[in-house]
Parts: sequence; structure tokens; C-alpha cells
Amino acid sequence: MTNSTNEIQEDFFEKLDSEKLLKERTPLELIARRFAKHKLAVFSLILMIAIFLISVFAAQISPFKVDELDIKAKFAPPGAVQAETGRTHFLGSDEIGRDYFSRVIYAGRISLSVAVFSVIISIFIGVVVGAISGFFGGVIDAIAMRFVEFLLTIPSLPLLLIISAILLQDPEAIPIPNFVLQLMGKIMLLTERDARSAVLIILVLAGLGWMTAAQLMRGQLLALRELTYVEAARSMGASNFEIIIKHMIPNAMAPIIVTASLDLAGYVVAEAALSFLGFGIQDPIPTWGNMLAATQTYMLDKPYLPLIPGLPIFICSLAFNYVGDGLRDALDPRLKM
Repeated sequence: MTNSTNEIQEDFFEKLDSEKLLKERTPLELIARRFAKHKLAVFSLILMIAIFLISVFAAQISPFKVDELDIKAKFAPPGAVQAETGRTHFLGSDEIGRDYFSRVIYAGRISLSVAVFSVIISIFIGVVVGAISGFFGGVIDAIAMRFVEFLLTIPSLPLLLIISAILLQDPEAIPIPNFVLQLMGKIMLLTERDARSAVLIILVLAGLGWMTAAQLMRGQLLALRELTYVEAARSMGASNFEIIIKHMIPNAMAPIIVTASLDLAGYVVAEAALSFLGFGIQDPIPTWGNMLAATQTYMLDKPYLPLIPGLPIFICSLAFNYVGDGLRDALDPRLKM
């Protein structure tokens, strides 16, 4: 009888301790624990971090310069060693002797930079438009949402191709400050002239991709603006701007974060599609899309060539989607630990 009583007491105190620990966990810790339960999301996050690191240190990792030619090594097989220098073509070389491995990791830096900056800009625009529309409502909301709905009815790919074609014909059509070109050139290891093409693609993708974020933010603020803490903040003299920035947007960001992670996959594919169709960043600047397009002529004789730029596109798209699924589960407030 005494043993069973002691066991009951121990179980009771263990439950109290576990409840105490649960209460002491921060929201960030709870999100991390939920995310860690999604094994594919964790693996995908680690994989994406590795790909980003390889892309960031492309100049240090690549055995060849991105534009280095070796006519003697035309279509060198994977693993071929350059006789003069002893350097290895880990993934072989292309039709004019450029090293595929070096170009793939340089292309990753450009393609992923385009996707990341497109997401940042599109989410920023969407959050601002959605927050203003959802908070003020009325005529402002009606005008903003009708405009968003109109843009959503337009097929995005044809419009993307038309705008890209116009900008290819006249790159100066959209004025871009020099400091932006210099910054993007340093990030993507490009000259200012080449960076202009990348910045234009970012602006085109972001300009056509902010509507979903705007609708999500509007929906969140329509629900949040009726809660008591908003009225409390207003009664304490907070301005509309302070209420939106300090109280409402932070509490509405969970679905936006999930959308951003899923949009990364879409932007990687969109940039690759534009480059593949000849409307994006042009060769000799390497991107996964234009590298994939360049393999079309030779893919019947060398069917492995499309896999070299195609696999990174597939892996990144899949990984971003799994990370988005993990974040969606982790940020769901209805889940309990």
C-alpha cells in the first residue's frame, strides 16, 4: 500500500513538473518543437541551408571560373581531369568546355537570390496593402481588393512573358538606382550591367506575386481588429499606424511566413521557366533555367545533361514545399504539445 501511494505521489509531482516546464517554454521553443516533429521538413531545412551555403561560397568552392573556356574539354564526362592543371570536372563540361559543377553552384547563387528577393519584396507589398485594406475597411478595402481580384484574373505566365520581353528589348525602361545594382552585383557576383537583368526579373516576379499575401493579411486583420487588445491600445492613445505595426501585423504573420516559404519554390520554378523560354537572365550568366535550356540540343545524345541543372530545381522546389508544410504545422495555434 505504501509503495503504491509513493508511486502515485511521484507520478503527480512528475506531471506538475512537466506542466511547469510546458508553461515556461517560450512560443519560439514551442514552434521549434512542433517543427522538429516533421522529419521531412527538418531534413529539407538542413538540405536548403547546405545549398545556400554552397551557393554563398561558390567562388571558393568552384574549381573553375564560371566563364572559363576549355575547347579541348568539350562535353568532358563527369569526373574528367584537366591534364594541364589537374582540376576535375566533377559534373563534366558543356558544349564549349565550361565546367558544369562551377556553373551550377554559381547559378544556384543567382537563381536562389532572385527567388529570395522576389519573395521579400512581394511579401512586403502584400503585407502593406493587406494591412491597410483590412484595418480601415470601407472604400479603401473595396478599391484595394477589387484591384487585387482583377490582377488575379489575368493569367500570370503570359503577362510575365510579355513584360519580360519588353524589358529585354529596353532594359532602361525601369530606372534602377546604381547603389541597388552595385549591391545586387556583389550578392550575385555579377557586373552592374548583368545585375540589371537579375533585378528586372526580381521586380517582374514580385510585381505579379504579392496578391495572395495581401488577401491573407487582409483576412487576418479583419478578424484581429475586433479583438479587445486593439481597443485597449486605441484607448491608451496609440495611433492607427502604431496599432497596425506593433500589434496587428506581428499577430497576423503566421500564415504569411508559411506562404513565403511556399512561394520560394514557385519563384525558383518561375525564374527557371523564364530563363528556359529565353525571357529571363541570358547566357553567359548562368542560371538553372538557361542551363537547362542549353541542354535541349544535345539531350538526345547525352540524356544525362538536363539532370545537371534540373535536379537542383527539383530538389529546391520540393525542399521549400516540405519546409512550408512543417512551418504550417508548427505555427498552427490549435496544436498542443
